[in-house]
Amino acid sequence: MSQELSEEQIQQALQGISVPPQPQIMVDLQMEQYMPDPDLEVIARLIAQDPGLSGALLKIVNSPYYGLTNKIASIQRAVNLLGSRSVINLINAQSIKGEMSDETIVTLNRFWDTAQDVAMTCLTLAKRIGSQAVDEAYALGLFHDCGIPLMLKRFPDYMSTLEQAYANAGPESRIVDTENRVYNTNHSVVGYYTAKSWRLPEHLGNAIANHHNALAIFSDDSNRNSQLKNLLAILKMAEHICSSYRVLGNQNEDHEWNTISHLVLDYVGLSDYDFENLKESIRELGAR
Repeated sequence: MSQELSEEQIQQALQGISVPPQPQIMVDLQMEQYMPDPDLEVIARLIAQDPGLSGALLKIVNSPYYGLTNKIASIQRAVNLLGSRSVINLINAQSIKGEMSDETIVTLNRFWDTAQDVAMTCLTLAKRIGSQAVDEAYALGLFHDCGIPLMLKRFPDYMSTLEQAYANAGPESRIVDTENRVYNTNHSVVGYYTAKSWRLPEHLGNAIANHHNALAIFSDDSNRNSQLKNLLAILKMAEHICSSYRVLGNQNEDHEWNTISHLVLDYVGLSDYDFENLKESIRELGAR
């Protein structure tokens, strides 16, 4: 994760913030995933026991983003089609959403709607630009801001601080810098720790930790951190397309994207014109 965040600093920063336990179905799915030859029938059977997860998986696999000719109604067929790794990443993300929702906090309705939009847009972008990590891009899109509801539970004034953070974003100030000044921690740190405690892949945790550190990461034009850059490029494009700056930051302009857009688009090989066309085609799919 980011060099500025040591393990001790994380523990100190999380004092008073409760990380929800990993859902049992995620534990069971991960155990099956780590087997030498994961059994797709076992995975399908586990998912089928949870109506909410079953419905979420079928909704995802039948969405326009996967482009299937015929609709799928069978969990087993969906699992066979997508493969164990994709299914487990998608279900992990859905489990996280279900586990962390808190209906007593009205703000989170808007938060989760945006997270789902960003996730589906990440999935679409990953497919469009030929990424090999389509399922991981989806999981990152849904989970990257998971620290926000936990921060809100701990700090009742958090959303107003987050709006200020989005307003201050630019070449000299990251979104997380404002949070650090006010709370001595930020939603990227909390999200990283949650991903780690839920045993998500380390590179997804690194992307969560650094998703507001894109300027420094993409300013380094060496071949280092290519896996991180690939994921973050997709995420930052998706956040902009889904107008996270409006929904979460209450801003009329995406100050963060204005700072990093040329570096991100350069990295993925898209011109501004190409990106505008891509944005419009994704909107037509219903990603926003």
